[in-house]
Amino acid sequence: MCGIVGFVARNAPLTMAKMEATIKAMTDRIVHRGPDACGWWGEDSDGTIGLGHRRLSIIDLSEHGRQPMLSPSGRYVIVFNGEIYNYKEIQTWLQSSAPELYSQLRGHSDTETMLAAIEKLGVYRAVHRFTGMFGFALYDRKDKKLHLVRDRMGEKPVYYAFGQQNEFLFGSELKALQAHPQFVKQIDRDAIGLYLQHCYIPAPYTIFQNCRKLPPGTMLTYDTRSGTHDIQSYWTVEQAVQNGQGHKLDISEQEAVKQLDALLRRSIWGQMVSDVPIGAFLSGGIDSSTIVSIMQAQSSQKVKTFTIGFHEEGYNEAVHAKEVARHLGTDHTELYVTPQEAMNVIPKLPRLYDEPFSDSSQIPTYLVSELARKHVTVSLSGDGGDELFGGYKRYFITKDIWSKLNKVPVFGRIGASKIIHSIPVSTWNQLSRWWSPLKKRATVPGTAGDKMYRLAELIKDSNLNSRQFYRYMISHWKDHSIVIGSCALDTVFETVPPQFFSDFSHEMMYLDMISYLPDDILVKVDRAGMAVSLESRIPFLDHRIVEFAWQLPVTYKIKGGQGKWLLRQVLNQYVPESIMNRPKMGFSVPIGSWLRGPLREWAEHLLSEARMRQQGYLNPAPIRQRWKEHLEGKRNWQYDLWDVLMFQAWLEEQTK
Repeated sequence: MCGIVGFVARNAPLTMAKMEATIKAMTDRIVHRGPDACGWWGEDSDGTIGLGHRRLSIIDLSEHGRQPMLSPSGRYVIVFNGEIYNYKEIQTWLQSSAPELYSQLRGHSDTETMLAAIEKLGVYRAVHRFTGMFGFALYDRKDKKLHLVRDRMGEKPVYYAFGQQNEFLFGSELKALQAHPQFVKQIDRDAIGLYLQHCYIPAPYTIFQNCRKLPPGTMLTYDTRSGTHDIQSYWTVEQAVQNGQGHKLDISEQEAVKQLDALLRRSIWGQMVSDVPIGAFLSGGIDSSTIVSIMQAQSSQKVKTFTIGFHEEGYNEAVHAKEVARHLGTDHTELYVTPQEAMNVIPKLPRLYDEPFSDSSQIPTYLVSELARKHVTVSLSGDGGDELFGGYKRYFITKDIWSKLNKVPVFGRIGASKIIHSIPVSTWNQLSRWWSPLKKRATVPGTAGDKMYRLAELIKDSNLNSRQFYRYMISHWKDHSIVIGSCALDTVFETVPPQFFSDFSHEMMYLDMISYLPDDILVKVDRAGMAVSLESRIPFLDHRIVEFAWQLPVTYKIKGGQGKWLLRQVLNQYVPESIMNRPKMGFSVPIGSWLRGPLREWAEHLLSEARMRQQGYLNPAPIRQRWKEHLEGKRNWQYDLWDVLMFQAWLEEQTK
C-alpha cells in the first residue's frame, strides 16, 4: 500500500529543483500511506511533469520495488498504490509470451510485473489482466500522455484537479493536492447538499470545485501536449449486472455454495500473499467470520485476528468475535475501549478524511486498524458481503414496506401519516420493545419513533417511485434544501436506468454497490487503515466474485426474511450455525447519547448560531431546532447532527 502524487505544468514549467520541492511537499502530506520510502521522477518535455511516491513495503522489500519505476524500455514511468494479487500468474504468462520482457525483471514486485505487461499490451489491454486493488499513474514518454487508472470496485482512491494556471494535479488523497501551490481551494456548495443526504460526497464530486474523484473501473488519459483529457471505463458494475442478470446461472443451491466457496478460497489465498505480517479484522459477523474461516483453513499457522469491544449495551460484538476465534483457533487480540478513548479519535477525523465524511463507524474502524497495526502490516476485512449477498436489513424491510404502500391509495397514505404523527416519538420507541415490525426498524436503540415519523413524511407523496422511496429511506437530511438550498448535482439515483432490475432488492443492492460501497465503506476502510500505515485487503471485492454474485437469483441471497443466505451456507461448513445464529448488529458507537453527554460542549461550540451565520454555508435555524429536540430527548437526530458536526469540524480544520 502506498501513496501517489503528481502534476503536469504546461503553461508554467518548473526547474528540476522547484519540481522536486513541490513533489516533496505533496508526498510529505501522505507520509502515513508510505512511511518506508519516498521517491520522485520528473521530466521537462512539452511542459513539466513530475511524479511522486510514498512506499509501504509489502511485496519485494528490496530496492527493486522502489518507485517511481521505469519500464524495461524506459518508455513508461509508474507510481502505483495497491496490490496486484495475480502478478505471479502474469509473470508466468510473460515468460511464455514475452520472454525478452520476462528476462529483464530484476525483482519480484507486482509493480515491475505490471510495467512489463503494459510494455507488451499497452495500458488499456494490460489493466484487464490485473486482479487486485489499485490506483496508479502511468506516464507514456513516447506519446506524451499521462494515464490515471482506478481499480474496478474503487478500493483505492485517485483524485485529480486543475490548478490556478491550468496545471493538472493528482494524488491518493486531497491533502496531497492541497499541498500544490496552485491548488484552487474553493468549496462547492452543491457538494455540501449531496453530503447532507448521504453522509459522504459521492463520486465524481469532491468538496472542492475543479477537483474530482476518478470513478471506479475507469482510466483517465491526459494529453500533455494539448492539455485535454478523456475518461473511459474498462469495467463497470452496471455491465457486470447486465451480463449476470441476462445470463443467470442455472445451478442448484448446493452447487452455488460449492462455487462460491471455491471463488472465496481463490480470492483469499491470493490476498494472503505478503512479505510482511498479515492478519484479519474479526467482528464476529457473517462476513468477517467467513473470511477468517477460509484464511485459517488455508493457513499452516494461526491467523492473527483483531476486534475491539465497547462496554455499552447494544454496541459490543467482541464477545461474538471471541467465540468465533476460539472455535477456529486463531491468534486473537481484543481491546475494550472506553467512551473517552473512542471520543479521542474525533479530533483526528477531519485530517483523516480530507473532506466532510460522517459515517460514525469511522471511529471503531480507526480503533481496530490502530490495534491491528501493532501486530501486522496487512489486514483482510469482510467488507462488501452485504452489498453482494443482500445483508442489509433495508433490502427486505424496504421492499416489504414499498410493496404494502403500493396497495394503499393516496388518501389512505395521508391518513396513515396523520395517525403516525398523532403518536409521540417516545411511544413509538416504547412499542418497539415488543412489536416485531418496529424492532426490525430500530437497529439502534431509541430510533424507531424517529424512523416512523420520517416514513410518515414520505408516504404522503402521491408521485413516489421505488427509487425515490429507497433514496429517502437511506438519506440523512431528507429535506437538506432547508439547510443548504437546492443542489444542482446528479447522483446515481438520477443517472442509472432501472429497467434491467426485475427485483427491488437487487436494485437497492446495485445502487449501494456503485455509491455507498466505494464512496463510504471503502473510503472509511482506506483512510482508517492508511492513517496508521496498515494495508487493508477486501477479498469479497474480487471482480470474479462480483460477477458470480450477479448471476445468481435473489432468492439465493435473501430467503425467509434473512439476508446472505448463500454466504451463511458457506460459513456453516467452517463454523457451527449455533454460533452464528444471532441478529446483525453493525459496527457503530452511541453517538446520540454522547452528544447529550460528554460531547455536548464540543458540539455546542460547532453548532453556534453566530458561528454558522458568519461562515455562510449552513442555515442555522433548522440545525438549532434539531439540536434542541435532541438534547431534550424528544427526537434522536444523531445522524443529521453528526453530518453537520463533521462538516463544521472539517471547516474549522481548513482554517488552521
